[in-house]
Amino acid sequence: MWIPTEHEKYGVVIASFRGTVPYGLSLEIGDTVQILEKCDGWYRGFALKNPNVKGIFPSSYVHLKNACVKNKGQFEMVIPTEDSVITEMTSTLRDWGTMWKQLYVRNEGDLFHRLWHIMNEILDLRRQVLVGHLTHDRMKDVKRHITARLDWGNEQLGLDLVPRKEYAMVDPEDISITELYRLMEHRHRKKDTPVQASNHHLFVQMKSLMCSNLGEELEVIFSLFDSKENRPISERFFLRLNRNGLPKAPDKPERHCSLFVDLGSSELRRDVYITVHIIRIGRMGAERKKNACSTQYRRPFGCAVLSIADLLTGDTKDDLILKVYMCNTESEWYQIHENIIKKLNARYNLTGSNAGLAVSLQLLHGDIEQIRREYSSVFSHGVSITRKLGFSNIIMPGEMRNDLYITIERGEFEKGGKSVARNVEVTMFIVESSGQILKDFISFGSGELPASEYHSFVLYHNNSPRWSELLKLPIPVDKFRGAHIRFEFRHCSTKEKGEKKLFGFSFVPLMQEDGRTLPDGTHELIVHKCEENTNLQDTTRYLKLPFSKGILLGNNHQAIKATKESFWITSFLCSTKLTQNGDMLDLLKWRTHPDKITGCLSKIKEIDGSEIVKFLQDTLDTLFGILDENSQKYGSKVFDSLVHIINLLQDSKFHHFKPVMDTYIESHFAGALAYRDLIKVLKWYVDRITEAERQEHIQEVLKAQEYIFKYIVQSRRLFSLATGGQNEEEFRCCIQELLMSVRFFLSQESKGSGALSQSQAVFLSSFPAVYSELLKLFDVREVANLVQDTLGSLPTIVHVDDSLQAVKLQCIGKTVESQLYTNPDSRYILLPVVLHHLHMHLQEQKDLIMCARILSNVFCLIKKNSSEKSVLEEIDVIVASLLDILLRTILEITSRPQPSGSAMRLQFQDVTGEFVACLLSLLRQMTDRHYQQLLDSFNTKEELRDFLLQIFTVFRILIRPEMFPKDWTVMRLVANNVIITTVLYLSDALRKNFLNENFDYKIWDSYFYLAVIFINQLCLQLEMFTPSKKKKVLEKYGDMRVTMGCEIFSMWQNLGEHKLHFIPALIGPFLEVTLIPQADLRNVMIPIFHDMMDWEQRRSGNFKQVEAKLIDKLDSLMSEGKGDETYRELFNSILLKKIERETWRESGVSLIATVTRLMERLLDYRDCMKMGEVDGKKIGCTVSLLNFYKTELNKEEMYIRYIHKLYDLHLKAQNFTEAAYTLLLYDELLEWSDRPLREFLTYPMQTEWQRKEHLHLAIIQNFDRGKCWENGIVLCRKIAEQYESYYDYRNLSKMRMMEASLYDKIMDQQRLEPEFFRVGFYGKKFPFFLRNKEFVCRGHDYERLEAFQQRMLNEFPHAIAMQHANQPDETIFQAEAQYLQIYAVTPIPESQEVLQREGVPDNIKSFYKVNHIWKFRYDRPFHKGTKDKENEFKSLWVERTSLYLVQSLPGISRWFEVEKREVVEMSPLENAIEVLENKNQQLKTLISQCQTRQMQNINPLTMCLNGVIDAAVNGGVSRYQEAFFVKEYILSHPEDGEKIARLRELMLEQAQILEFGLAVHEKFVPQDMRPLHKKLVDQFFVMKSSLGIQEFSACIQASPVHFPNGSPRVCRNSAPASMSPDGTRVIPRRSPLSYPAVNRYSSSSLSSQASAEVSNITGQSESSDEVFNMQPSPSTSSLSSTHSASPNVTSSAPSSARASPLLSDKHKHSRENSCLSPRERPCSAIYPTPVEPSQRLLFNHIGEGALPRSDPNLSAPEKAVNPTPSSWSLDSGKEAKNMSDSGKIISPPVPPRPTQTASPARHTTSVSPSPAGRSPLKGSVQSFTPSPVEYHSPGLISNSPVLSGSYSSGISSLSRCSTSETSGFENQVNEQSAPGPSYSGSEEPGRKESKTPPPYSVYERTLRRPVPLPHSLSIPVTAEPPALPPKPLAARPGHLENGTRRTEPGPRPRPLPRKVSQL
Repeated sequence: MWIPTEHEKYGVVIASFRGTVPYGLSLEIGDTVQILEKCDGWYRGFALKNPNVKGIFPSSYVHLKNACVKNKGQFEMVIPTEDSVITEMTSTLRDWGTMWKQLYVRNEGDLFHRLWHIMNEILDLRRQVLVGHLTHDRMKDVKRHITARLDWGNEQLGLDLVPRKEYAMVDPEDISITELYRLMEHRHRKKDTPVQASNHHLFVQMKSLMCSNLGEELEVIFSLFDSKENRPISERFFLRLNRNGLPKAPDKPERHCSLFVDLGSSELRRDVYITVHIIRIGRMGAERKKNACSTQYRRPFGCAVLSIADLLTGDTKDDLILKVYMCNTESEWYQIHENIIKKLNARYNLTGSNAGLAVSLQLLHGDIEQIRREYSSVFSHGVSITRKLGFSNIIMPGEMRNDLYITIERGEFEKGGKSVARNVEVTMFIVESSGQILKDFISFGSGELPASEYHSFVLYHNNSPRWSELLKLPIPVDKFRGAHIRFEFRHCSTKEKGEKKLFGFSFVPLMQEDGRTLPDGTHELIVHKCEENTNLQDTTRYLKLPFSKGILLGNNHQAIKATKESFWITSFLCSTKLTQNGDMLDLLKWRTHPDKITGCLSKIKEIDGSEIVKFLQDTLDTLFGILDENSQKYGSKVFDSLVHIINLLQDSKFHHFKPVMDTYIESHFAGALAYRDLIKVLKWYVDRITEAERQEHIQEVLKAQEYIFKYIVQSRRLFSLATGGQNEEEFRCCIQELLMSVRFFLSQESKGSGALSQSQAVFLSSFPAVYSELLKLFDVREVANLVQDTLGSLPTIVHVDDSLQAVKLQCIGKTVESQLYTNPDSRYILLPVVLHHLHMHLQEQKDLIMCARILSNVFCLIKKNSSEKSVLEEIDVIVASLLDILLRTILEITSRPQPSGSAMRLQFQDVTGEFVACLLSLLRQMTDRHYQQLLDSFNTKEELRDFLLQIFTVFRILIRPEMFPKDWTVMRLVANNVIITTVLYLSDALRKNFLNENFDYKIWDSYFYLAVIFINQLCLQLEMFTPSKKKKVLEKYGDMRVTMGCEIFSMWQNLGEHKLHFIPALIGPFLEVTLIPQADLRNVMIPIFHDMMDWEQRRSGNFKQVEAKLIDKLDSLMSEGKGDETYRELFNSILLKKIERETWRESGVSLIATVTRLMERLLDYRDCMKMGEVDGKKIGCTVSLLNFYKTELNKEEMYIRYIHKLYDLHLKAQNFTEAAYTLLLYDELLEWSDRPLREFLTYPMQTEWQRKEHLHLAIIQNFDRGKCWENGIVLCRKIAEQYESYYDYRNLSKMRMMEASLYDKIMDQQRLEPEFFRVGFYGKKFPFFLRNKEFVCRGHDYERLEAFQQRMLNEFPHAIAMQHANQPDETIFQAEAQYLQIYAVTPIPESQEVLQREGVPDNIKSFYKVNHIWKFRYDRPFHKGTKDKENEFKSLWVERTSLYLVQSLPGISRWFEVEKREVVEMSPLENAIEVLENKNQQLKTLISQCQTRQMQNINPLTMCLNGVIDAAVNGGVSRYQEAFFVKEYILSHPEDGEKIARLRELMLEQAQILEFGLAVHEKFVPQDMRPLHKKLVDQFFVMKSSLGIQEFSACIQASPVHFPNGSPRVCRNSAPASMSPDGTRVIPRRSPLSYPAVNRYSSSSLSSQASAEVSNITGQSESSDEVFNMQPSPSTSSLSSTHSASPNVTSSAPSSARASPLLSDKHKHSRENSCLSPRERPCSAIYPTPVEPSQRLLFNHIGEGALPRSDPNLSAPEKAVNPTPSSWSLDSGKEAKNMSDSGKIISPPVPPRPTQTASPARHTTSVSPSPAGRSPLKGSVQSFTPSPVEYHSPGLISNSPVLSGSYSSGISSLSRCSTSETSGFENQVNEQSAPGPSYSGSEEPGRKESKTPPPYSVYERTLRRPVPLPHSLSIPVTAEPPALPPKPLAARPGHLENGTRRTEPGPRPRPLPRKVSQL
C-alpha cells in the first residue's frame, strides 16, 4: 500500500533507472527527485527537472538528503537543507554542463578546456565541503574559492551575476532592494574594476654570470637605489657564485632568490633602479703572476643596473641578461652605479670578458599574505625576504625590530713611510661590554647567514678609499647597552707571503650614557694608530679614548697623535624599543625631573610621531600621571598633548595604532577623575570658538573629540565603579551643558570669515563617532534627543557654504549608519531631521551621491514585509516627505547628458542606480493604505495627473536595458515585480479619474506605452532562459507579461469610444506584444485587433488605417526575429472567429488573409536569411516578398527596400545579370526629372535625374559583368540621349565609348549558354513561396543536370528526389515531407528575328537563344498501340509539354514560377519529319562551317556524315519508308498525305545535302582519313540506290525543295545559276516550312566501326597552308543529360566531361528515368526498352551515335560533333553581289530557332516573318563570291529534345539534330533579270581556296518585326533603325502593355510547292 512519506522527501539518483516497469519513472544518475509516497522498497515521485511526469522507482537507486517542506500537501515544495553554497554549486554545474558541450560544438576550444578545469576544481572543492572535516577558517577559504570560480564561469558563459552575502546566495525577498543593489554593485565592481594594489614586491632570482674567464668565486649584491635622492632604499640581497658563475648552494633556493617586499606605488618609477655589484674573491690583481701571493682578497669586479620601470612594460617572467660594466679607475667604484645610471660613459666600460648576468625578475602586487597564497610555490621552495631600509609606510603595532644599519663610507690614511699608497682592508667586529666579540650579528644581506666579522673589499694602492658598503646589525636590545663596534685597518701586501699588517683601529659605542642610542647620520671616527702585535682584546684600554672627532673638538681633549687620519661611517637605527630622542626620554622620566614637566609637555609636539607611537602606552600613562599629580597646573597642557597624540593616530602611517589606544582605554587607563578636567577643558574650548580669531588649535581639539569622549566615558565608568555611581546627576548636567555650548556654536552663522564654518565642519565630521560612547552612559531615547537637538540647531540657510553643507550631509550619513539609528525607538526620533536635510539637498540637486548613500542606508534598515507599526509609520513619513522629490531627482539625473570621463560615468551610473533602488524599496514597502493615502493627498486632478505622468515616465526609465548591467537579471526581476504591483494600484486611479468626460489622452497613452515596453523587456522573455532559471522565475514571480497583458486588455475595454484616439497609434505596440511567443498573452491581446477594426469601421466605414499600420509594423518586427508559425495560425483563427457575426465580415476576412499571407512570406524570408542558408533560397524568398509588396500591398517604400536587399544577395552570389534586372525595377520607378529626393538607404539627398543616372551606370556595370552586353547597350543609348539633350558631351563621349566597348565584347568574348531546369517543389514542408509549385531555373555556367540536382538536394537536405517526370498526385501535394522533381527543359526563344537573319555571327545569335525566354519545352517519348518489334517507329509518339513562366528568364531571379503548362502529342510521322529536319539542318551547318573555315577540326563533319550514311546503309531512312510509305499506312491515314510528301522531300533533300557534304569533305579531308572518305562515298551510292535515286535531276521534280517563307530571296547582282562542287548543275526548289527542329541537340550517329576509325584521326588538309587540328570536340548527343554551353566546335570543354554511358548500361534505365534532361530521354525508337535478340544485333550494328554526351565512356570522335547552327543552301549564287569581282566568302549566320511548329498535331504555331529585301543604300557593297553552301534562311530554330532514330532501329541519320527549318535548295533570282550563265566546275576551287576571313555583315531590314521590351529597355523610334543588336529584352507582350494575357500565335501559312518551270 502506498503511504505518503514523512521524512523521505528529497534524494539524488545514484544509479540510472530505465523505468521499464509499469508506471516506472526513467531516471539518470545525478537527477534530483522529490518523493511523494513509498511502498515496499519503492518510491513514487518525480524528477525536479520534469515535475509533470510522475512515476515509481526503486528506493535503493536514491540517496536521501535532508530537506525541509513548505506548503505541505498537494503543492508542497521541498528545499534541501544543505549549505546554500553546495546547492548553488550543484545547480550551476548542471547548467554549465549543457553549455559546456555547446562550446565544443561551436569550436570554442580555449573556453571549453578552461571551463572543464574550473568545473573539476569546483567538484573537488565541493567534496571537501561535503566531507565536513574543514576548520572554520579553511571552510571560509574554500567557499571563497568556490564562489570566485562560480562567478568566473558565469561571467564567461554570459550568465547572471549572483548576489552573495558571506559566500551564500541571498534571496532578494529577504533583504531590502537597496541592500540587494549594493551587493550586486559590489560584485560587479569586484569583477570590473580590480582594486589597484598599493603594495608591490619584486621577486629576484639569480641564474648565472656568463663570463669567458672567471676562475674565481664571486659575491653578487642586489639592492634598490633611488637615483633622485641618491641613496639606497632597500637592504641588500647577497649571494655567492662558484668559479663557473653559478649559485654556490644550488640545493638551497632561498640562497639565490629573494623577495624585495613593501615597495610602495611611489617606488615604481623610472628613477628607481635595481643595482647589482659583483665582488671577486681572489688575488689582488686579476692577472696571474707566478710569484703572486695566494691570499684571497675581496676585489671589485663589475656592476649592472636596471630601471624598475622597465619591468612594468615588458613580460617580466623571461630571463634578463644584464650587461656588466667596470669603472675605468678603481677609486670611483663607490659610485659606478650612479655613473651607469647617468650614462657617464667615460668613467666606465664593459668588463674585459664582456660578462652578462642572467637574472629572473618579476613584479608581484598585493599584500604579502595574498602573495603567499597566490605564489605558494615560490614560498614553499624557500625565498629570502629583503626589506626596505627602515620602517615600511605603515607601522603595525606589535612589530618588533631592532636593526642598526652601518654604511662603511670612506677613510683617509697616511702613507706610513711607504713610497706607494696602501691597500687598506677594514675588518669590523661588534664587542659587548664584557669585551667579548658578539657572534653572528653582522648581516651582509638577505640570502646569507649573519657573520661575526666583516672584511671590506680592497682598493689597490689607495690612501683615500671609498667603500660605501651597507651592513645590517640586528643586535638584541639587551646587548645594546655597553656594546661598541670596532674597526681594524690593515695593509694588504701583494708580495709572495701576502700578509695583512694592522696599522690602526677605530671604535664607536652604540649607546650614550643617558640611554640614547647612537644618533643617525655620518660619524667621523678617529683612527688610533697601533702595531701589528697590539692586543685589542682588552677593551678597557681604548674605550676611555675619544672615538669621534666631533666629540674631540667639543670636549677640548688634548691633542693626540694621528688626528689627520679619519674613518667615516653612517648609522641609521630602525628600532621599536630604543630611542635617540632626548625629549622623549625626559618625558618618560618626568618623576626624576619634576621641574622639567612643563618643558617636556611643550616639546611633545616636536617629537617624531614614530617615536611617540613606539612608546604609546608609556606616553599616555605619563600624561594621565601628570594630570593626577596636578590637574590645576598641568590640566590644559596635558589636554593639548593628548589631543596631539590622538590626532597623530589619524595619520595613515600610524592609523593602525588606533586599536592600541582602544586597548589602552579599555584595559590600562586608570584615570577615574580625569573626566572632570577633560569636560572642563573641552567646554572651555567650545565656548571660546565664536570669539577666537585663530581657530586652528580649536579645530584640532574638535577633531579629537571621539577619543576625548572615550576617555571621558571610561573615566566616568571607572569613577562610578569606584564610588557606586556618585555624582551621576552632576555628570549629566556637565554633558548637557557641553552639548548646549556645542548647539550654540553650531547655530552661529559665520559672518565674513569662513573660520567658524570650518570649525563647525570639523565638529560635524567627528560628532557621529561620539554617539556610541554616549550610549554607554545614557538611554537610547536620551541620546537620540540630544543628537536630534544638536543636528537640528544647524543653520538652515542652504547657500551659506557648500563645503559645510557637504559635511553636514556626511554627518547625517554617519548618523544613519551609526548604532544609534538602528534602534527603532531612536530612529523614529531622528528620521524627521534626516529627511528634512535630505529633502533640502535633493531639492537643490546637490551632493546627490551622498544623498543616495544616506537614502540607501535608510531603506536597508526597513526589511521587506515589516508589518510592525513603527515601520509603517516610518514609511508614511518617507512617502510624504520624499516620494515626489525622489521621482523628480531620477527624472533629472537620467535626462542629463552622461559625463565623458569613465570614472565620472561610473559615479553617475552609481548614483542613478542607488536612487532607483531607493525608489523601488519605498514602493515595495508601501501597502494598500499607503497608496490610498498617497492618492488622497492630491488636492486636484492636475496634481494627480502630473504625479501619474511622472511615475510612468520614471518606470519607463527603469525598464531601459542600460539601467542595470546586462547580467543583473535578479535586480531587473525585482524591479519589474515592484513596477507591476505599483501599476496595478495606479490603474484604478486612472480608471476612476481620467475616463468619460475627464478623459486625458496623454496619461492613457503613457500608461499603454509603459505596459507595452514592460512586456517587451528582454529579461522577461522566459523562453530564452534555461529550464532551471525559467522554473525559478515562474515560482517566484509568475509570468509578469501575462499579468500586464491582462491589465492592458482590461484597461482597453474600459476606454469605450475613447479607443478611437489610439487607432492606429497603438496597433504597432500591441502587435509587438502579440508577437511574443507566450500563448496566454497572445490569446489575451489578439482580440484587441478585432476591437480596433470594429471601431475603425464605425468611424470611417473601413479599416484601411488598421491594415496599413499592421503591414508596416509586421515587416520591421518580423525581421527582428519576432513571430512564428504558431502566431500566424493563432492570429488567423482568433480574428476569423471574432468577426464571424460582424456586418463587415468580408472585408475583415480579406484583411486577415492579406496579413496572414504577408506573415507567411516574412517568416519564410526570416528563415531563409539565417546564417548558413544557401543564396538560392534567400533570393527566391526575397523575390516572393518583393512581388507581394508590389502586387498585393502596393507598398512602394517596402518594395524598394526589398529590391535593394535582393540586389545585395545577387551581388554576393555573383548573379550580376539578375542584380542588374533587380536594380532596373527601382530605375523604372524614377523619371528623368529634377525633383529632389530625400536621403534613402545608401543614397544621398539628390535629384531624381542624378539617382536615375547613378542607377543606370550601376545596371550597365552589372550587365557588363554578367556578359549581358546587349541589354547594357540599350541603357547606354538611353543615358547617352540624356547627356546629349543636356549637351554634356564629356559624359556623352564616355558613354559612346562604353557602348562601343560592349559591342567589342559581344564579338570578341566567348559566352556560355546556360542549361535550364524545371524544378517541382511538392509537400507541405517547403516554405510557402515554394510549396506545391513548379519553377524553371537558369543554371550556372558549366552546370549540368547532375550538378544542379545535387545542388538542389544540398539546399534542401531533407528533400526526396522523385524518380519520374510525371505530374505528382494529391497525396504528394499534401504530404508532410519535401519532394523534388527535376529535369532539364529546352528554351524556346520568342523573338526569331535575329536567329532567322543570315550573316549574323554566332556570338550574337547565342544571346537570343537563351535570353528573354518565356517558354520552355520538354518531350517524353511513348508507344501508343501495339509496338512493332521489327520497326518501333510505327508506334513511337512524343508527348510535348510546354511551360510558360510568369516572367522571362533571365530576370530578377534565376528561377521563375511556371504560370501555365500545355501538353500536346506528336504522331510518329510528325516525329520522323522533325528528326529529319534537324539532321538536315545539322549537316548544312557543319558543311557551311567547314566551307567558311570556321571549323578548326573536320572531325565533326566526318562523324556526322558517317553517322547518317552508315546508318542509312544499315537500314536508317529505310525504316521510315517501311513505316510510312507503305500502302496500308497511306490508306489508313489519308489526312497525312501532305506530311508523307514532306517526309519524302526531306529524305531526298538529305541525299542532296550528303552528296554536297561529301564533295566539301573531299576537299578538306586530311590524307590519313582518305580511306574513311572513300568508304563513305561508296556507302552513299548504296544509300542512294536504296532510296531509288539515280540522278538528282531525275528526282528533283518529284521532290521539290521549298523555301520556308514561300517566296524567293532576291539578291541584287546575283548570278542566276547555282553550281555544285563537281560542276553538276543543281536546280533546287522551295519547300514549305514545317516541323521546325531544335538546334541545340545533335546525335552523332557513327557506327561502332566508324567511330573507332575516326577516334584517332589527325592530319593535314589537301591545302598545304591550311592545317586542321583534329581534336575531339564536345558531343551534342540528343540524349545527353547536359549540353555544351556554346555550340561552337571551338568549345574548350573537356570531352570526357560529357561522355556517354556504354550501350549495355543504357538497358538498365527504366522508361521514366529520374530527373532526365530532354536529351537523356531518347526521343525516337532509340528510347531504351528491354530488347529482343534480333534488336540487339541492330544495336551493335548502328554503333554509339545516339549516346548521351554525359557518358564517360563515349569515345572522342563521338563527342566531337558540335554543330554550329547555320542556315545554308546549295545555291552558289544566292545573295552574291558582283560575284565575278570578289573572292570573299560570306560568313553564314547562326539560324534562329522556332518557338512553334506547324504540325496539325500540335496546338500552337508561330508566324515567321517574311524576309525583307536589302536596303537600297547597301547596293554598292562589294560583291561576294558565291559559296557552294551559302544558304540564308530566315527560318526559326527550335531547341527541343529530339528522337534520335538510331537506338533500336538503326536510323541514326534521322536523329533530330541542330537544323533549321529550311529544306532543299533554291536558286536566287534577280527580281528584274533572267538567270545568267553558270560557272564551270573548274572555277569553283579557286574561289574556295580564298583565306580571307568572312566579313561581319549586318543587313538592314526595311521591315522588322517589333520585339516588345520592358519600359526601361525600350528605345524611342527613330527615323533610321539602329544597328544590331535590336532591342534585346523580350518582354511578354500581354503583361507589359495592356495587362492582357499573351495571345497565342496563329498557324503559319505554308506556301505551296513550286514547279521547276516557276524558277
